[in-house]
Amino acid sequence: MGGWSGLSGRAADEALAGGVLLLVAAGSLRSVIGAREESWPATALSWGLIVVACGALYFGRRHPVAVAGVVVTATGVYYVTSAYDGPLMIAPIVALYLIASAGRLQAAVAVAALVVIGTGAGTLAGNDDVNGVAVFMLTGWVVAMVALGWVRHSRRVYLREAERRAAGEERLRIARDLHDVAGHHISLINVQAGTALHRFRRDPAQAEAALAAIKESSRDALRDLRATLGVLRQADEEAPTAPAPDLDRIGELVESARAAGLTVRTRVTGDAGPLPGGVELAAYRIVQESLTNVVRHASAGTVTVRIERGPRSVLVEVADDGRGAAAGATGGGVRGMRERARALGGELTAGPGPDGGFLVRARLPHGNGAS
Repeated sequence: MGGWSGLSGRAADEALAGGVLLLVAAGSLRSVIGAREESWPATALSWGLIVVACGALYFGRRHPVAVAGVVVTATGVYYVTSAYDGPLMIAPIVALYLIASAGRLQAAVAVAALVVIGTGAGTLAGNDDVNGVAVFMLTGWVVAMVALGWVRHSRRVYLREAERRAAGEERLRIARDLHDVAGHHISLINVQAGTALHRFRRDPAQAEAALAAIKESSRDALRDLRATLGVLRQADEEAPTAPAPDLDRIGELVESARAAGLTVRTRVTGDAGPLPGGVELAAYRIVQESLTNVVRHASAGTVTVRIERGPRSVLVEVADDGRGAAAGATGGGVRGMRERARALGGELTAGPGPDGGFLVRARLPHGNGAS
């Protein structure tokens, strides 16, 4: 019933109340066009109760329990005072669904019990229009509507939780990309600025080279930040056209690290065929974050980057000859790299290397099984 006919909000409320009123009115026409079984004032009262019970459903989505109270009361008075047994019982059943779909399960059970008990009491009091079979069938309808309403409520809760979780994962991904991009370039800029200040008077040529490196890093930072922030654009804005970073751009990271004073060795082996975009991006970011950590924390002179492209996974290793475990003081960065690997079904380890220094090793699958 929620979102019936593709409607929502007030239009859905109007459709529900109007539809129930039309159905009940069609089933109650016998009281105005058939043989008279009661006075016209009694018939007018009955139709007034029909309008009240059905009209109250318009407010059922916003005030389900209060509306159910009005509907059940009006329906009870109708069946006690009217000589015609119309289908007004539809209104309380719909009200029960509205209570349950709003998440008020205890209230729905209480109202359902009141409806069944009241109908049963009327049967015991001698109402010839309702027998035991009818009460049994009514109980089935009541239970079914409460169950359907609760299922709809549970589904809405699940969808809201899924949306919230997806939004949280997207925020985490954006934060991780910003950390990788900004942290890498700003670290290099910081190192080069320190070199320029230190060498400005004693070695102007080296200071000039450091300033040129700062200019290059800042330009790259702006480019990558624009590409990363492009995901925050509105749907009607032009999407970013810059390609996502991939393994073909590892050379740029290596050159930036060399400009910061590191000796960088690279080794790329294996199949050079195309990889899934997510694997390319994750491998690039892991190398980027690892080199950033070496520049910031390791006090290393040499770093080795090894990439092995297998038929089912990519192995990424970044090892330095720095202070070993001291380089692990980059908890947020290491967590971000692990999350990237796990998101692809892979794994990442980071810790002291077998020959000293610090080693980051990640395996990123792009097929079934391990390479």
